[in-house]
Amino acid sequence: MAKYRPEPARRAVQKPAQTPAAPPRATLRLDKWLWQARFFRSRPTACAVIAEGHLRVNGNRCLKPGYGVGAGDTLTFPQAGRIRLIRVVALGNRRGPAAEAQGMYLDLDPRPDLPPDADDADCDETETMGGGRDASPLE
Repeated sequence: MAKYRPEPARRAVQKPAQTPAAPPRATLRLDKWLWQARFFRSRPTACAVIAEGHLRVNGNRCLKPGYGVGAGDTLTFPQAGRIRLIRVVALGNRRGPAAEAQGMYLDLDPRPDLPPDADDADCDETETMGGGRDASPLE
């Protein structure tokens, strides 16, 4: 007969102390946020820009209009002949007036008030050529 061998005592496995989980981050569909912030006139237009791959979220290309964006995300996309660099500040509840929409984001690359050629508009070309009204460009 076999001798009875007692099983070695098992050590109690201690589970690490669980920290309370942070509440889930509030997000909103990307196309809806762009529409509410008045970057696009309609959600289908916003969807088209996103689906074509022209939009980046936090530097990563995004192809899904349903991607969730929240406060702190950075968006990069083309609009009206320039590249917009926007930080999401708040999520909206509705598509309100322009003043309300401007509070939803921070423009990280604001457009200057004057066009780039406006610096030259201050000086008259004829004065820089050394002539007045009567001066001919061929002289």
